[in-house]
Amino acid sequence: MAIAPAERLIVALDVPSAAQAKALAEKLGDAVRFYKVGLELFSAGGYFELIQWLAARGNKVFADLKLYDIPETVSRAVANLRSSGATFLTVHGHRSVMEAAAREKGALKILAVTVLTSFDRRDLEEMGATKSVEQLVLDRAQGAVETGCDGVIASGHEAAGLKAKFGNRLLVVTPGIRPAADQPADDQKRTVDVAQAFRNGADYIVVGRPIRSAKDPRAAALAIQSTIAKAF
Repeated sequence: MAIAPAERLIVALDVPSAAQAKALAEKLGDAVRFYKVGLELFSAGGYFELIQWLAARGNKVFADLKLYDIPETVSRAVANLRSSGATFLTVHGHRSVMEAAAREKGALKILAVTVLTSFDRRDLEEMGATKSVEQLVLDRAQGAVETGCDGVIASGHEAAGLKAKFGNRLLVVTPGIRPAADQPADDQKRTVDVAQAFRNGADYIVVGRPIRSAKDPRAAALAIQSTIAKAF
């Protein structure tokens, strides 16, 4: 299915409350069509009401909950979430978790987290992993295909390899975007800019702080949308 260029930008509503999320969405207006709501908002109250509010105003919603539990619990959670109004839901990229989520997804698209963009080789070594970041991403993406997931979360550095191996069988959603070279990486370790992400094969990008912390968030979002439009 073709993706509208204006929907390829997903803005992360990583703010402390649903009220602040709504205020930011209203400030951004028609500059943004797709929003991510994650754990910070999930812990604040009003999470599902916020998803419904966004959907009612015509926005798509990415529920970034990174589910990771025993398969039965994951299955039941996904069954509850599939009628929430969200378009995407994240789970960790472990086979039993992905299988459980895919079984109950309905129309919900399941995205498997490969390796967090705040991780690098040292982080994997601390976890006891022996594979490189790139190989682990590819292996988890293979598992996502085999278990019936719809896409993966992966940095722009791995997007080209993912597309080369899986083509359009998997959506690639890329966080860790820093539109300007002088923007701080914060806690992200594997970052790319907007144009590079799409050149490498990303289908969607997730942008948080570079828009949320901008003096004019709407102008920042429109500038990214302009770069996306040129890419497609």
